Amino acid sequence: MDFSDTREEAEYRAHVRAWLDQNAERRAPGKTFQLKYGQDGLVPLAKEWQAKKYAGGFAGITMPKEYGGQGGTQMQQVIYNQEEANYITPRGVYEIGLGMCIPTMLTYATEEQKQRYAPAALKGDEIWCQLFSEPVAGSDVAGSKTRAVRDGDDWIINGQKIWTSGAHFSDYGIIVLRTDPSVPKHKGMSFFFLDMKSPGIEVRRIKQISGTSNFNEVFFTDVRVPDSQRLGKVGEGWRVALTTLMNERLAVGQTPPPDFEEIFSLARDIELETGPAIRDASVREKLADWYVEMKGLELTQYRTITALSRGETPGPESSITKIISANKRQDIANFAMDLMEQGGVSMANDQLMAGMFQEAMLSSPSGRIAGGTDEILRNIIAERVLGLPQDIRVDKDVPFDRLPSGR
Repeated sequence: MDFSDTREEAEYRAHVRAWLDQNAERRAPGKTFQLKYGQDGLVPLAKEWQAKKYAGGFAGITMPKEYGGQGGTQMQQVIYNQEEANYITPRGVYEIGLGMCIPTMLTYATEEQKQRYAPAALKGDEIWCQLFSEPVAGSDVAGSKTRAVRDGDDWIINGQKIWTSGAHFSDYGIIVLRTDPSVPKHKGMSFFFLDMKSPGIEVRRIKQISGTSNFNEVFFTDVRVPDSQRLGKVGEGWRVALTTLMNERLAVGQTPPPDFEEIFSLARDIELETGPAIRDASVREKLADWYVEMKGLELTQYRTITALSRGETPGPESSITKIISANKRQDIANFAMDLMEQGGVSMANDQLMAGMFQEAMLSSPSGRIAGGTDEILRNIIAERVLGLPQDIRVDKDVPFDRLPSGR
């Protein structure tokens, strides 16, 4: 592994840092955009930030120039992401669209569609969401039941998707649908993109225990989508979905704070009956474990960065980053709540770290589901990284409409 920037990479990093210094506020430990400004009004602020990034030449860094991108390298995108993480910026609005949806469009859409949709997304004019999960399918995307039936030049959609982040403020979405239930589940799917304001689409926000409502249920009742908005061939939706899922693995690998820096800072500030928490042997043992995990993740990420710097394509080992970081965030949040004792019940901004640990305790379990559950990622690591035998799949060659079902 190579831990140093090349001369060109160092110059680009300095350029990014200088631009961010002029356009954003540096982040102190325990301080994020959402905690500073609250959730209300996040979308317009994110639109403003995305437009500013586009004007500054930092939107779509790796995307082709003819579609509004910068035509840069994967390494430049990594450098920008590393540097932006040190600043307070609005997040959670464009990551799915630009990290998963638009790359899928650029792979499978027509030239006219690429010219129409990619620049608008990069400028921040339009927001995209991803419609994959369903109530009865769980992490098995190929088990989706939402149907699309051909009707002339259109397809008519009926069914339900769930856990769709940002559907309530999205303009467009990508969706995988069951178009032929008479063949095995992976072969009977097709992939489309659609206007989220289409007649027959109903979005219901899901109230989360943390008080936020970013997830949604989306219902489809006789929704018409033209065949021209199909991505890939009929029956090859799973292949298109894999493109999206591979981009998702990279996009969700990084988790928001709190991390080691935040829990270490808290341990220095908290007083236990025996004295400062930082001097307690059991606390120091936990801190040591998280420090080792943080460094292990850092080195794993350096492998990916080194591959990108050499022009190589990272493999399925990126799943390691996500599974470790998501579990670590949950562990840190729970331990912090124990340290804070009665003070941990309040999410008021005058509390230590402005309620960061409380929010993380409530939201971190979802991080172990979004972008692939722990179990799915362990299977990927076992089969594709370690070369272990695949799980037995008894439904692999069975027509979808013959599979046992609760409905």
